[in-house]
Amino acid sequence: MDNELMEFDRINMIRDTINKYGIDNFYLSFSGGRDSTILHYLLDIAIPNNKIPRLFASTGMEYVDIVNFVKELQLKDDRIVIINSGIPIVKMLQENGYPFKGKQHSHNVATFQHSGMTKTNLQYLGLGEKIIFLCPKILKYQFNENFKLKVSDTCCLKLKKEPMKRWANDNKKYITITGMKKEEGGQRNNLGCVYFDKDKHLIKFHPLIPVSKEWEDWFIEKHNIKLCRLYYPPFNFERTGCKGCPFSLDLQHQLDVMQEYLPQEKKMCEVIWKSVYDEYRRLGYRLKKRGTQVQTTIDDFIKGDD
Repeated sequence: MDNELMEFDRINMIRDTINKYGIDNFYLSFSGGRDSTILHYLLDIAIPNNKIPRLFASTGMEYVDIVNFVKELQLKDDRIVIINSGIPIVKMLQENGYPFKGKQHSHNVATFQHSGMTKTNLQYLGLGEKIIFLCPKILKYQFNENFKLKVSDTCCLKLKKEPMKRWANDNKKYITITGMKKEEGGQRNNLGCVYFDKDKHLIKFHPLIPVSKEWEDWFIEKHNIKLCRLYYPPFNFERTGCKGCPFSLDLQHQLDVMQEYLPQEKKMCEVIWKSVYDEYRRLGYRLKKRGTQVQTTIDDFIKGDD
């Protein structure tokens, strides 16, 4: 499908879906990143003068530039709504567990830590019925009682999804619009553009599921869309979720860029995600091994540089 046809197709789908299920029921999950910014403008092309809220959840782990970008948009657009999760991140991670590798891996390790070995975990370890996604050999040691780092896949749930859900319920907005794309892989591979609950009520709408990065580049240029500066040189980030997130495949690159251009934010990441980073570096997994690790404490971060 060529670019113009894809745009026409997405515009029609957005218009038809929102009109069918009632415009007052929708809100956009707005991260300030590339995909949700594109969707912010695409919604206006599909439905001019719409009042659909763009909901941004501030967790404390967003890049400063992302927060500033969202606040600048808010000055010109009162549909931008900013809420604060109010969750103390360090305490939440210590109590619930840290993200490690990916959501599925974290979920499996958390299940083992709470309930012991299950049939699903045996399959994940390659000891049962064959499945597509297997645990990397280097991480199999985590399915052992000697592995003490508490792991969980609930970080995003606690910091973003639950606060946004509370806001949505309070404001009677029952359908979330997201910027998810299938080409990003992982659990998104099986997503369709619409998702219904068990009672067949539409609860999630993913208009960008079939689009490619190349199409997004074309759309941005055609409509002269301004993204957050982190997507441009010298940063050139591909994604801008929670900074330093251990789930990021290009984590080493992110930290290298932050070290050069955003050193205070890099330092914050080393504090918040220290337990995971230490393990990554010990293994040489996602982060480079290093002989002597610089010890950064929460007190160091609060004090800042002398």
